[in-house]
Amino acid sequence: MILESLTLQPIGYISSPYTDKYDAPRQPGVEGKHNESIITLLPHCNFEQALQDLEGFDRIWLVSWFHRNSTWKPKVLPPRSGRTKRGVFATRSPHRPNPIGLSVCTLQKINGLKLFVNDVDLLDGTPILDIKPYLPYSDSFPGSRSGWIGEAEETALEYEIMVSELAQTQLDWLAGNSELQLADIAFPILRRDPFPYSSRRITILEDGYVIAIKSWRILFRIDDKQVIIDRIASGYSSEYVFLNPEKQILNDHSAHIGFYKIWKNSK
Repeated sequence: MILESLTLQPIGYISSPYTDKYDAPRQPGVEGKHNESIITLLPHCNFEQALQDLEGFDRIWLVSWFHRNSTWKPKVLPPRSGRTKRGVFATRSPHRPNPIGLSVCTLQKINGLKLFVNDVDLLDGTPILDIKPYLPYSDSFPGSRSGWIGEAEETALEYEIMVSELAQTQLDWLAGNSELQLADIAFPILRRDPFPYSSRRITILEDGYVIAIKSWRILFRIDDKQVIIDRIASGYSSEYVFLNPEKQILNDHSAHIGFYKIWKNSK
């Protein structure tokens, strides 16, 4: 029998600290991004009984739905793939024919219909389709081949990141005043391949390069195997930030206002 469609119903939703895809880690618990999240299961579904005996497991699998994706791509460009597109089934990309996600996380405790978990890679509000226990004896095979990812790791040339005093001061300020952790997003990209490419928002300047991360800009130079971060800049002009003639709510607006008040010529 060939089914033309399937009907799925969420069993609950996750509350996580990640509201934007730029913030969420690529893989749970492996990028130094640790977090606390809560999965709330739906009431009146007898899920209280379904959760019995789960609290004895350290880790659980979450089957989720990438609710912000409406299209899929047969070939994608994962972060570790350099400039080579890969078949989507050979990646963890969320752009899939059926946008189903599979994540492992640490289970801290269960209180009623709430599961308190750590180190997820899911955006806030992601629908949860199923929960399964993580079984070390059957779910972990450390010696398995990792295909193109293993090959890419063996041949990867990582650039060293050097940060000027000005850029470090700006990054430190943004870390406490911006919605975006700029260095966490940009530095892995620049370490792997700091040169312009169609899938990267990197542009050549007269005296170097600039990478755009949402509404922020990082200006840098390349010296042999070093990426030298000179300064950070706003992606908006000061006039647009302060006057905002179209009365739009700009991305990270309050941070851009504060940034310009300190670094007036930062465009």
